Amino acid sequence: MKKLRVAILGSGNIGTDLLIKTQRSEFLECVLFIGRNLSSPGMAKAIAMGVKVSDESINAIVKNSDLIDLVFDATSAKDAKIHWDIIDKLGKIVVDMTPAKIGVFCIPAVNLDEVLEYRNVNMITCGGQASIPIAHVIGKTQKNVKYIEVVSSIASRSAGPATRLNLDEYVDTTENAIKHFSNVPRTKAILNLNPANPCIDMQTTIFAQVENPDMDYLQKEIDVMIKKIQEYVPGYSLLVPPVFENGRIVIMVKAQGLGDYLPKYAGNLDIINCAAIAVAEQYSKKISNIK
Repeated sequence: MKKLRVAILGSGNIGTDLLIKTQRSEFLECVLFIGRNLSSPGMAKAIAMGVKVSDESINAIVKNSDLIDLVFDATSAKDAKIHWDIIDKLGKIVVDMTPAKIGVFCIPAVNLDEVLEYRNVNMITCGGQASIPIAHVIGKTQKNVKYIEVVSSIASRSAGPATRLNLDEYVDTTENAIKHFSNVPRTKAILNLNPANPCIDMQTTIFAQVENPDMDYLQKEIDVMIKKIQEYVPGYSLLVPPVFENGRIVIMVKAQGLGDYLPKYAGNLDIINCAAIAVAEQYSKKISNIK
């Protein structure tokens, strides 16, 4: 089987972790790792792995377009919008790791096959990947959900410069995606950067305001959803099963990383990367007609 040829745009933590996950995949091959500084840790890792590198940013995609099938954009929301104008004209697929809201929203456990009809797929946010599958199940199993609030706590050390730069976009994109997948009109997303040492694992709590909930149906569907997510994010788990108190449903989940390039506590970065790899692999299977 011919592997899907991947370029990774962005040599920071997310891009470098994606590199390791891509090279481990039986369906993907990284043919170009791109950043702006050849002496960065990410570039050094790629060179050590024998992967071709470039410090020419988006220009490297243009110069090597014939060698590339899919681009992981692991830069910033602002840059991703500029990059898409160029990559779109080249006819390439983009899996957008930023909260740029250009492409179709994707939660692999919910709509993986549907997004393959598009060439720009947005992985929303780390908090979105952790919480939206649960919000989707709540919206599916409960009537008249009035409000959903999502609170994610991550280790401060796992939030790099790009994450901090995109905080406003993070909140806006996560809230819009929760509405989209749950069909609940009022949503709120909160991100806490926890400075505790030792670092905490990513934890996300989902609150839903509901009257007369069907808790048995909810628990059954939550169990199914957790298993689906664990197929591509092994470190995802249910910390607090559905509880109904004071007119609201409360559910808490945890995401622990695989420890490929990032520490295991950086589950917030690992969950979005694992989701992105699942999308890219599905594109590869579709192109190769593998079921």
